[in-house]
Amino acid sequence: MSGLLQGKVVVVSGVGPGLGKALCLQSAAHGATVVLAARTESRLAEIRDEIHGRGGTALAVPTDITDDDQVDNLVRTAVAEYGGVDVVINNAFAMPSMKSLARTDFEQIASSIDLTVLGTLRVIKAFTEALEASKGSIVNINSMVIRHSEPRYGSYKLTKSALLAMSQTLATELGDKGIRINSVAPGYIWDDQLKWYFGEVAKKYGITPEQVYEQTASRSDLKRLPEPDEIARAALFLASDLASAITGHTLDVNCGEYHD
Repeated sequence: MSGLLQGKVVVVSGVGPGLGKALCLQSAAHGATVVLAARTESRLAEIRDEIHGRGGTALAVPTDITDDDQVDNLVRTAVAEYGGVDVVINNAFAMPSMKSLARTDFEQIASSIDLTVLGTLRVIKAFTEALEASKGSIVNINSMVIRHSEPRYGSYKLTKSALLAMSQTLATELGDKGIRINSVAPGYIWDDQLKWYFGEVAKKYGITPEQVYEQTASRSDLKRLPEPDEIARAALFLASDLASAITGHTLDVNCGEYHD
């Protein structure tokens, strides 16, 4: 897939250490110029420098997507620097409360929606003009939580379900501008954060992290968990011209744990 995004300008919002980093590095590896946006400036600088070290082009723009002025600055900076934008990938989200809905306070739910849903909408609205000019595409990172109703995931499912509904509606509303909008719904992502979590679970139950992994992966068809690069590549496929007739779609990337 080398050159899948050759010559494209890709904006990634919500650049974290796991999937967010993979989205940026994979975009650059496939020929894109990458604009990195998140609140943590030091993380942006680290990933930008890694892209530069690999011979790519990247720009870090510290951005809080809950702030109109900062999002507008992100758009102005990207367009001024590179002349336009072809792809926007929205990865920002709030960590789930891991409490039942009965025990989750409204303020926590509201703050999650404000970042994950309204923040993403703010980014999309701000980039619509630039994406219309390029007949560009948007990929919103969702979650397999929309496929189940397991206890303690209620507030997270509420937020991600709203993100999905918004994505589908925007695909219809922006389709006549030539803008495609799709979603990727990852399962567990085998990154440093999950490795730490499995270690904590192992200590709690007196088993090994490898056993936690095996028990979790056993619920999937492939008997393993997807890694950040695998989810990033699915997002890049939807962002690319290979998916030119695909919009309003959700692609599950969970090694077969859930089937839509």
